[in-house]
Amino acid sequence: MAIRWFYYAAPQNFYALAGRLWPWLAVLATALGVVGLWVGFALAPEDAQQGEGYRIIFVHVPVSWMSMVIYLAMAFWSILGLTFNTRLSGMMTRALAPTGAMFTFLSLWTGALWGKPMWGTWWVWDARLTSELILFFLYLGYIALTSAIDDVRRADRAGALIAIVGAINVPIIYFSVKWWNTLHQGASVSLTRSPSMAQLMLWGMLLMALSFWVYTLAVVTYRVRSLILERERHTAWVQALPEVSGAKK
Repeated sequence: MAIRWFYYAAPQNFYALAGRLWPWLAVLATALGVVGLWVGFALAPEDAQQGEGYRIIFVHVPVSWMSMVIYLAMAFWSILGLTFNTRLSGMMTRALAPTGAMFTFLSLWTGALWGKPMWGTWWVWDARLTSELILFFLYLGYIALTSAIDDVRRADRAGALIAIVGAINVPIIYFSVKWWNTLHQGASVSLTRSPSMAQLMLWGMLLMALSFWVYTLAVVTYRVRSLILERERHTAWVQALPEVSGAKK
């Protein structure tokens, strides 16, 4: 049986799928987050150099990962939207942007909390920190631009250009600690070498990262449903939905 790759590209089909998925994703994200916090803050051993203060990495590192992953996801959906002119692509990109901006802000904030005791200051114009701040501005720029254009299809195309061009900043963030002499430490987890941290530390970090990823899927699928209802409100299939027809009575 042939796979219908573009079946769920239709808003009507994706709306039903998202409605089934997001509650389960929300429950899974909550469970993973609780376990991850328990492992990271209760079970993981104290760091020999940084003491208890290092535990902020169980939030800082995963949110930093997510800030980059979500922007790359926005660029991916933007390329799909410009290539195939799918309506869902623009909605997915818009749904991702606020969550990406939130994770980027949390990355900067938790980084400042970590940097104060380690470096003696809340902020330095370090290559990693500065490129992460630029990422935050890219998110805000995307949100502001797409909100300022009344024609949603034109707004989606304009926002897609920002998402695609701005994606060049992601590898700059990731490789900044290798390309420049920075205060920021190197990668906590690498695919090319064994982890240098205790297994419980690693598990706590990975569980939190997985929790944030599943949380993103839950929030985005829920938000896309709202965008679909808003954009497709004049179509017959939306008018026939129980949650729409029932609200009119």
